[in-house]
Amino acid sequence: MKLLKLPVQTRSKTGRSPARQLRGAGLIPAVIYGKSGVRHLTVKEPDFRLLMRAVAGTAAIVEIADERGAPQLSLLQEIQRDSRTDRFIHIDLKEVSANEQMRASVPVHIVGEAVGVKMEGGIVEVGRHELDIKCLPKDLPDFITVDVSELHAGDSIHVRDLKPIPGVVYDEDADEVIAACVVPAVEEEATPAEGAVVEGAEGAAPVEGAEGAAPAEGAAKGAPAAAGAKGAPAAAGAKGAAPAAGAKAAAPAAKGAAPAAKPGKK
Repeated sequence: MKLLKLPVQTRSKTGRSPARQLRGAGLIPAVIYGKSGVRHLTVKEPDFRLLMRAVAGTAAIVEIADERGAPQLSLLQEIQRDSRTDRFIHIDLKEVSANEQMRASVPVHIVGEAVGVKMEGGIVEVGRHELDIKCLPKDLPDFITVDVSELHAGDSIHVRDLKPIPGVVYDEDADEVIAACVVPAVEEEATPAEGAVVEGAEGAAPVEGAEGAAPAEGAAKGAPAAAGAKGAPAAAGAKGAAPAAGAKAAAPAAKGAAPAAKPGKK
C-alpha cells in the first residue's frame, strides 16, 4: 500500500463565486464524503501537484489532515481540470476506514513481449487499463501486473487468468478480457475475374474506332476506311491524291510546247 499525506483546510463558503476566489488565491476547492458526512476543504495547488507526481499511475491511500490535526484516510475519486489551462479546479475524495473493506480502481501494467508479436505478426490490444477490486486499505496494491509474454496470436488474458493477490478480490466479470494478441486483417488487392479483359491491357482487343482497329463486324469486305482514318485514300483534290473513279488521266504537256502567252500590256 502506498500512503501519501495531503494537508488541507476546512472551508465554510461554497458556490461558484467563493470557488473562483479560492482558485485566484492558488487554492483548489475539495470535498470528502463518506460515513462521517460531507466536508468542504481547500488544498494548496503546489501541495496537490506534489501528490500527483507521487501517485504517478498507481493506486494510493491519501491521508488528509486539517488545521485541527485530525487525520482521515481517503481515496482520490475524481479530479477536475480546466480544459484551457489544465489547472486543477476541483477534487473529490472518498473516505475509507482502516478496518473496513473498500472498493477501488487499480491501474493495469502490461509487461513482456508476446510470442505472437515476435514470431506471428500479431499485436497486443489492451482491453482494460484499470480493474475494480475490493480489499482493506492496507492490502491495496499499487498496480496489477499482467504478463503477456506467453500470448500467441489469437490468445487472450481474462480476469480469471490473473494471479491472486493476498487480501484482494477482483470486482469484475471473470470473462472480462484484459489483453489479447490479434493479427491485423490484410486487405487483398482486387483482381479481374478470370477471362475478363481489362481495358487498355496489353494484348486486349482494340476498341472500335481506335487506331489500327479491325473494321466493325458487317462492314463490306475491302471497303475503304472512313475519311480521315490513318491509311485511308486521300480526299479528292488532296496533293498526291489518286484520280476519281471514271476520270481520264490528263495528257502530259507536249515537249517543247510554247508557254502560255502572257497578257499584253495596254
